[in-house]
Amino acid sequence: MRHPALAAARQGRTRSVADEVIWLDDAMGSLAADGLVLERPKRGPARLRRTAPDGRAPWVPGTPPAPFDGSGDGEDAAADLLAGPAVPFAAFSFRRSVLSLSTAAGPVEAELLAGRLRAVAAERPAARLRLSGGRDAVLGVAARLAADLPLLPGGAALAEAGRALARGGAGEPPRPRHRGAPDLAGAATLEEALLRAVGHLLDVMLHQAPLCRLEAGPEGVHQLRVALRRLRSVLKTFRPAARGAALGALDDDLKALARRLGPARDWDVFLGGLAAEAAAALGEDRRLSALRRAAEAKRDTAYAALRRELDGPAFRRLALDGISALLRRPWRDEPDAADAAALDAPSEEFGAALLDKRWRKLRDGGEGIAAHSFEALHDLRLEAKRMRYAAELFAPLWGGKAARRFLKRLSALQEALGTVNDATVARGLLSALDGGAPAWAAGAVEGFAAARVGPARKEALSRWDDVAAAKTFWDDGACGGG
Repeated sequence: MRHPALAAARQGRTRSVADEVIWLDDAMGSLAADGLVLERPKRGPARLRRTAPDGRAPWVPGTPPAPFDGSGDGEDAAADLLAGPAVPFAAFSFRRSVLSLSTAAGPVEAELLAGRLRAVAAERPAARLRLSGGRDAVLGVAARLAADLPLLPGGAALAEAGRALARGGAGEPPRPRHRGAPDLAGAATLEEALLRAVGHLLDVMLHQAPLCRLEAGPEGVHQLRVALRRLRSVLKTFRPAARGAALGALDDDLKALARRLGPARDWDVFLGGLAAEAAAALGEDRRLSALRRAAEAKRDTAYAALRRELDGPAFRRLALDGISALLRRPWRDEPDAADAAALDAPSEEFGAALLDKRWRKLRDGGEGIAAHSFEALHDLRLEAKRMRYAAELFAPLWGGKAARRFLKRLSALQEALGTVNDATVARGLLSALDGGAPAWAAGAVEGFAAARVGPARKEALSRWDDVAAAKTFWDDGACGGG
């Protein structure tokens, strides 16, 4: 609470008091399954709390989920949801410090909760800073603090962090609030669909970013990269209806982060894929072991660079810019940055038109696929990826088996085309070793990759036939094939 941004705006003295909360659930995790927890504070009655948004409306990361709105509250309401007796699983002992601030954009209250999170067999320090007040005033204070402090919107409620501590100790990550692609089912308008998608994907990124560590394995980097690509796809998808300087700046930040993510993910895929498969096929060899060590060194360097990026101010700015866009909806204020009629209309019409356009482009790109060069197959893979991101985004608006079948065929095509592309990627990665691996080993791995191209190309042709014959799931399949 001594940061210059707070000290300069301080109004009065800091108020501070010791406090504690205990969280309860039954042994089956009945409340957790509904995104709830029973919270028993040191003072006052117990109450049911949401630990995750209920999914009925767009949600902004960093803001509290809507209050529990079931019948009753506290112990009585929990009893109706529990399958057994409520038992404590974690507690938080902390000091609550509250400071009133006066800023040019309006008053802000800063509340710092700092203490220790405890479970039966583990404990760790924890802190949360809550800012409340007018939108612009809160965003302004948050931006000033995040410029030089490691502050990010919480990736999980404190109760969920306590549940993770009880489940697996201090190194266990909390459950994600969101995963995978956004679900736009129930979005009343196109603008609500945009807000849902951006909020969902920002939250996925905030959850995965702390997991992008070498010791945590490759999954965090993979999921962060997928969420980032999906978010960039969302911004491009909705550009005809919502655009402008703020969204353009957010996309630029995402693109810069993608450049840091790419090498870490590429080396992970290489080491877990081609390098491992080549070693299994060719047997133990010191030259292959030397190549692997050189590739691991490159991967470690890429991870270190990525970690610096995620721990630095650029990622914090990216997160706050995304949250600011969700709260301010700047496309409504910038001249010619929004199509108001489209934003206020149902999503299905916009989605169907966009999917028609991408479907035609994909089918045109696949014409004569048997004669495609590697470059043409690479371009087709990118078109398939764009089609899949758009299709999985809008599929919940229609749902059903047709949508699931269409997405499954697209995913299989993209995977087959990706295998064809592996030889090119491997060649680039091997050249990046700069002679750090024996030539025989590099040649063996490159040859192993090249040997996979023929079967993978044949598989891609078969998968293309499946996709080209697919019946589309939008607009009654008006543009469907065969």
